Amino acid sequence: RFMKNNSENISINEAMRLANSEAGQKLISLLKKQNPDQLQKAVREASGGNYQQASSLLSGALSSQEVQALLEQLRGKSHG
Repeated sequence: RFMKNNSENISINEAMRLANSEAGQKLISLLKKQNPDQLQKAVREASGGNYQQASSLLSGALSSQEVQALLEQLRGKSHG
């Protein structure tokens, strides 16, 4: 799932494309700096299919203005 209202599904190929984009790389780097342990836990949860728990683990980090700006860039890329 992608972080838009926690309900928008994207394919794994689309997720990989977004993660490899400039904004995606900045987002990953920022999340790693903010709380690497929390990011690892969230990735494990998402890998196991528990997207709600992954989102919950990252909710604090995702609320920063810098992260929100990067997410907006990614949302634009995901829609074409």
